[in-house]
Parts: sequence; structure tokens; C-alpha cells
Amino acid sequence: MNHPFITPPPLRQGSRIAIVSPSGVVDADVVRGAAEVIESWGFVPEIMPHALGRHGSFAGTTAERLADITEALTSPRYDAVMCSRGGFGAVHLLESLSRLPLRDNPKWLTGYSDITALHCLMNARGIASLHAPNCRHLAIHRGLDDCSARLRDILTGNSPAPITVPTHPLAVAGKATGVLRGGNFAVLSSLISTPFDTITRYDDTILFLEDISEPIYKVERMLYTLHLNGTLSRLRGLIFGQFTNYRPTDLYETMEQMIAPLVADLGIPVAFNFPTGHVDLNYPLMVSAPATLTVGEHTTELINPV
Repeated sequence: MNHPFITPPPLRQGSRIAIVSPSGVVDADVVRGAAEVIESWGFVPEIMPHALGRHGSFAGTTAERLADITEALTSPRYDAVMCSRGGFGAVHLLESLSRLPLRDNPKWLTGYSDITALHCLMNARGIASLHAPNCRHLAIHRGLDDCSARLRDILTGNSPAPITVPTHPLAVAGKATGVLRGGNFAVLSSLISTPFDTITRYDDTILFLEDISEPIYKVERMLYTLHLNGTLSRLRGLIFGQFTNYRPTDLYETMEQMIAPLVADLGIPVAFNFPTGHVDLNYPLMVSAPATLTVGEHTTELINPV
């Protein structure tokens, strides 16, 4: 499928990966453990000057965090940028980062959760990025699990295998091809009507959503916004990842029970319980890249990229 987005070049042996902390404070041992994994893959990790810092709940002042990621994204010294963790704080950097010549030297940016804000930035600038496990995941699994292997494969230019999972009982069957966009639902919703709005501006989107610690009623409220502004009716496909750390309500035992009636009649494939989000099985996804979603009777498959 033709699309206007740039895919960053693959990494080679000796490529340098900058580790940055655009949002919350991170455990230094976690970052060092991830650096060891990166080195075992044949790359050169470099922990940026303020990545292990602290300013309240943030990993540094706004100026410090901005300086690190600006250098990482623009300097030819670095070939990729790995965000150490999420939290909150990436939104502070968006306006300044949007002024950078990011398309002059595109490179993979990886992370998830609050890093969704940076994926929205990259999408706005027409550059694919990686919704992928952070440093804690790499450190815990020593880079030996399937998610880490998929991340390494994508970074090195190897086409990832399709992700195939059992079809959820509430899923809507169908097939769609489009551009994969999405991430943390609360972050995406907070950027609607801004220059970094990723979910309401396009007519070719397969949207994936995940979240943590959001009550069922808040997710319902965000979905109704997408219904009322016409976004849901323009989507080509919907993927609901993992919604974790929430409580049942009097009406709904699960998040999926609330969501299903709102999306059942859209005429598009809808997947549930997809392995992306704040869980151990958090498969890397290429954001702003072509994808095909097939929801069958027994299995659901995502090919990304196509």
C-alpha cells in the first residue's frame, strides 16, 4: 500500500541506541539491565545525561528531558531512540520537538504508555515508530522472550511474523487493510483537536487501544467521544489490547462487555484481548505503518507491516 510515511532505516552491528527518559523517574538498575541486552544484540547503548535523573516525579526538568531527546533524535551519532519508561511528562516536550527537522534523519523511536504522545508526534511528522516494550521488560527477560526478539528483528530490518491470537467471543469478524495507529487510550484522547491528534484526522486507520487503571466508565466516555465526532464510523478496523487494573461495575464484569455493543455495528473487524499494553506479552507494533487485520471465526491475525 502506498503511504506518505517514512520508515526509519534498519540498525546494523555497532549502531548506537540512545536511552532517554522523557517522562517518569526510572530505576537505574533497570536501565543498565536493558543496556546490557542492547549490547548483547550487537548495538551500542548510550544512557543520555539526564535519563537517570529526578525532578519530582519526572526524570528531570522539562529542559533536561528535552535536551536529551532532542540530541537523541537529531544527532547523527545515534541510530535509534529507546524510551526507558512511560509515566507522565512526554506531553511537555511535544511543541518543542515538533519544530525539529525530524524527517532529515529519521530513526526508530520505541516505547509505550505515556510514550504514545511521542508516537503521535512522529505520526504528525510522517515517520513510523515502534509501540514496544520498555527497558524494564528487556531487563527482566534479558532480551530472550518473543516480544524482545520481535523488537530486535524490526530494528534490524527483518520483516516480523504475523501476530496470531485466538478470536475473542465478542469480536467482529472481517478483514481490513490500512495504517496502524494508536496506543494508550487516555493519552490519545488527551491530544484530540491538537496538532498531534492521531485518531480523528485520518480515514485509513486501523486503531489499536490499550490502557491501565482507567475505570470502565472513563473508557466508555472516551469511546463515546469517538462515536459522537464520527471517528468510529471512519475507521477501517479496531484492535482492543489489554485494559488492566480496573474494577468491575454493577453492569459490566469486564471492559470488553462494555465496549462490544458500542462497536458491534460499525461494519469493520474488531479484535479484543490483543497482546499489547501494560502486560508481559506486549508485542512491538509498527505505528504509522501499513497493516492488515483479519478477524476470523477461530483466529485473529495482524500483519504489520504488509
